[in-house]
Amino acid sequence: MSPALAAGLQIALVVAALALVHVPLGDYIARLLTSQKNNRVESGLYRTLRIEPSADQRWTTYLLSVVAFSVVSIALLWGLLSIQSVLGFANDTPNMPAAQGFNTAVSFVTNTNWQSYSGETALGYTVQAIGLTVQNFLSAAVGIAVVAALIRGLTRRHTDRLGNFWVDLTRISLRLLLPLAFIGALVLVVSGVIQNLNAPTDVATLAGNTQTLPGGLIASQEVIKELGTNGGGYLNANSSHPFESPSAFTNLFEIFLLLVIPFSLPRTFGRMVGNAKQGYAILAAMVVLWTGALISAIAIENAHPGAALQAAGGSMEGKEFRFGIPLSAMFAVSTTMTSTGAIDSTHSSYTGLGGGVLLLDMLLGEISPGGTGSGLYGMLILAIITVFVAGLMVGRTPTYLGKRIGGTEMKYAASYLLVTPAVVLIGTAVALATPAGRAGPLNSGPHALTEIAYAFGSAANNNGSAFAGLSANTDFYNIGLGLAMLIGRLLPIALVLGLAGSLARQGVRPDDSGTLPTYRPQFVVMLVGVVILVAALTYLPALALGPIAEGLI
Repeated sequence: MSPALAAGLQIALVVAALALVHVPLGDYIARLLTSQKNNRVESGLYRTLRIEPSADQRWTTYLLSVVAFSVVSIALLWGLLSIQSVLGFANDTPNMPAAQGFNTAVSFVTNTNWQSYSGETALGYTVQAIGLTVQNFLSAAVGIAVVAALIRGLTRRHTDRLGNFWVDLTRISLRLLLPLAFIGALVLVVSGVIQNLNAPTDVATLAGNTQTLPGGLIASQEVIKELGTNGGGYLNANSSHPFESPSAFTNLFEIFLLLVIPFSLPRTFGRMVGNAKQGYAILAAMVVLWTGALISAIAIENAHPGAALQAAGGSMEGKEFRFGIPLSAMFAVSTTMTSTGAIDSTHSSYTGLGGGVLLLDMLLGEISPGGTGSGLYGMLILAIITVFVAGLMVGRTPTYLGKRIGGTEMKYAASYLLVTPAVVLIGTAVALATPAGRAGPLNSGPHALTEIAYAFGSAANNNGSAFAGLSANTDFYNIGLGLAMLIGRLLPIALVLGLAGSLARQGVRPDDSGTLPTYRPQFVVMLVGVVILVAALTYLPALALGPIAEGLI
């Protein structure tokens, strides 16, 4: 069997697995988010924490709950990182410096998981387990909770209530993420991913040198790293390390994990709004964008001009040699389109145009399928904008699922679209204009522009992956990227919840001859076009000066 055919069959296997679980998982999440019953564990937690589960929160209260939870989580995690040397299983790891600790705490609480440190040397096992792994669960649950509130805004009438954040957070964590992560961790352990509390071990190599083999609770963090679209690797090499992904099967399984919830949430959306076709339309737009990016990345990396690349059969430097270009590219495309940030190959080693595809994947807003929750609410924002544009074209008041899209709604939606580009472009400009931002051996030239734009794009989009050539472990980047993560996570959430509150206060308008059907193929085409145009018009200058210029050299 040819390598190309084998890769094609493996990609088809992942797609088939995603299609198989789409309906049952999406339906289960919908039932979870709409059920009025609490189990015994949840009821005990509510009593202990003095939470009234029947309380229905206004959007402002829901937002304050999200912000308060995030701020407290950052403070606790930052504190753990600052005292990790005195915790158990620290393995003589020193406390993390203040600026780097701030960056890391914000990173994991915002579901970004940007890492300016090497996991096996900078963190002890206790911090990895009770600090980072716990936040991997909770930050993923926050994203799903927010999109649940938005869907309720689309379905409820004449109310200012969007549900209870604490109930949503608890149910998603205990009923969805924890059971799936437990099963996934068992699969990874059986497949060879390590899970132990052994201290790092020095071994002699065949060449007579000494190499340190790390230990740790890797499988339990690895599964939620992918399942929650977090991306923070236990080890510095992330999923290219054999202790995190030892085989072709685990590579495919991890790609499946990072896509399974985001690709199932459109089904949840369809069930919650009472029209499965609406969910399939959103899913179709996501699939078109993901497929286009995958084909582009594979084609560019296989056929990029250059004698050396052609002789090698493609650009293999920095790729995962065990899996080849197609599956390395599939992992890279999936991770940059889901706000995951995990890697099984070095993005900085992709060709100029290939790296540009990965950068564009993030700058599209990571909506195809996007992060857990964040991808769907980002796509729904763009669907609302598409409906508004269509309404202008036919001269009718636009509606989406019976809700009028007026000035207030468009202000929330347009502001949402402007937040991330503003953070990315301003952050990149400041970095390029200051000596601290340009400091480092690789922080200049066209590739440096791509590196810096990718770093701020990764931070503002809460992705966490990096080109890895940027000298980012400095106070400037630790603080600057930390602020970008914080703004890029919380401000869009505030705008989404504000939009949800505005929609929930409305009644339902019946469709008429001027209403755009939002479940037909023409709507999918329009939605994909709006996604591409918004990103192209916003980021084209930066893409032209960075990856496009590098690819044409």
